[in-house]
Amino acid sequence: MRASDEQLLIGIHAVTSALKTTASDVTWIKIVADSKNKRLLELDSRAHGSGVKVIRVRSSELDTLAAGQRHQGVVAGFKASNIASESRLDAILDQIDGEPLVLVLDGIQDPHNLGACLRTAEAAGVNLVIICKDRSAGITPVVRRAASGAAEVLTIIQATNLARVLRALKKRGIWLVGTSDTASESLFNKDLTGPLALVMGSEGQGLRRLTGEICDFLVSIPMAGQVESLNVSVASGVCLFEINRQRHFIKPGS
Repeated sequence: MRASDEQLLIGIHAVTSALKTTASDVTWIKIVADSKNKRLLELDSRAHGSGVKVIRVRSSELDTLAAGQRHQGVVAGFKASNIASESRLDAILDQIDGEPLVLVLDGIQDPHNLGACLRTAEAAGVNLVIICKDRSAGITPVVRRAASGAAEVLTIIQATNLARVLRALKKRGIWLVGTSDTASESLFNKDLTGPLALVMGSEGQGLRRLTGEICDFLVSIPMAGQVESLNVSVASGVCLFEINRQRHFIKPGS
């Protein structure tokens, strides 16, 4: 997978997670000089054990790098080789053992929502996340912080043409299930086993018309209260873990 441009990891959790899972992608670490913080000292030790260059700097330099974000005394460079273009789709799918589970995010623009979706995807065992390159929040330091380490380990495709990628998934035998508040069929009544891509729409607008038309079917999450819809990251979690329930525990009607 071709590495993208170097990005920043900001904060103890983001840097530590990267060192634990993909240390080879961490190119350098800058830690505030003379810190006695136990977590920073442990991070420093782990970095040296992984052969990652550690540089001691003034806090003001980290302030500049972090651009106002809370850095907790550490910032790192990251190659982000887990992020690919859509040209790598077939190669990525070929490497998946068993029936793939893909999460497609159609234009999530709030970085905290995108980060939360990635965190949920990793927890649910998603094999691949596909986001829009131009109509989405990028994989920024804010997204990485919200993802709590998931953005460094998930395989992510940034799609220039989402419709083309969705059609390519269908050609590979992957069913596309879109989510919509107006869908008549309940998530809990649909068979969600087999190779599947869950397609989530953007905040407020939901799925774009063409995206919805390409999906094989649409489902909704039944709502018992007065609220008409859920936050996209919460909805993603409900859907992904229902898919897992059906795949690993029980099928509808059993």
